[in-house]
Amino acid sequence: MRARLCSFGVRWRTHVWGVHHGLLPTYIRREMRDAMELGGTVDLVEILKAALFGLVEGITEWLPVSSTGHMLLLNEFVRLDVSRDFWDMFLVVIQLGAILAVLVLFFDRLNPFSRNKSAHERRGTWRLWGQVIVACLPAAIIGIPLDDWMEEHLGSPFVVAAALIVYGIAFIVIENARNRAVTGAHFAKRGSGGLQLSSDRDARIQSVFDMDWGTAIGIGLFQVLSIIPGTSRSGSTIIGGLLLGCSRAVAAEFTFFLAIPVMVGASGLRLVKFFLKGNTFAAQELAILGVGCVVAFVVSMLAIRFLMNFVKKHDFKPFGWYRIVLGVVVIAYFLLTR
Repeated sequence: MRARLCSFGVRWRTHVWGVHHGLLPTYIRREMRDAMELGGTVDLVEILKAALFGLVEGITEWLPVSSTGHMLLLNEFVRLDVSRDFWDMFLVVIQLGAILAVLVLFFDRLNPFSRNKSAHERRGTWRLWGQVIVACLPAAIIGIPLDDWMEEHLGSPFVVAAALIVYGIAFIVIENARNRAVTGAHFAKRGSGGLQLSSDRDARIQSVFDMDWGTAIGIGLFQVLSIIPGTSRSGSTIIGGLLLGCSRAVAAEFTFFLAIPVMVGASGLRLVKFFLKGNTFAAQELAILGVGCVVAFVVSMLAIRFLMNFVKKHDFKPFGWYRIVLGVVVIAYFLLTR
């Protein structure tokens, strides 16, 4: 197997350059070795690009800044040398690495069979899983039929930029209202579901295990908004959680859990579409997908821990301002270059 440094036009044998001499991270070398066993060549530059996409996916999947939006924008500057079918599949399936991080970090919390839990706690865990599944139904019912149409018509940088700005403003407005402990926007009494704007300390739901079914379904409805590129799945569900009376930590945590069935289902759908078109994985494509997923997993572990610690002391306004600035930069860039 040979790795090619395209910019210099020089070829190295990967067993000399990195795979066997340890100059690459262990997880990347492992993916490249697996690809070698299938035969064919693997371009080192493409592997490094895949690692970059994994890095971006791992950071932006959990922060409310739109992972798909960032991946589409990154693709404008750093393009993988792959087919269109593979790219469409890769953009979604790379999220499986990020999902694995949630399962690892929250395994005890999500495990209904844990011997360390009482019977009451195990019932609570099963109830939480039920709420997660029910909350995912709106996205499945609406998102699956519209998947191809959204991909074809709303994948432009200007749509991504508009969504970044709109939801950035939403975060700032909502957090300003919560910080002032505004309660005049209630559509339901305290103690029941409904739109609520209150301080984080006074939020109605302080634990995911205290969440009622109406709130879970409501957050699921907000998740439907994320089918528009640039919206951010985590951003839309966190906004929904804040408006429906969850603390910041609960809104973020429930968002992580919602991602499990959504991303597994979306990845499965993309893989089925990929193979139904008669595609198969070449050695390089398998290495690219593997490296992207592994890097996304490692970075997601760090990003999730960062966000959970961040929301204990801060609000989401910094992410709102980031979205607005990025949206404006994206619009300016594409207006000037097209």
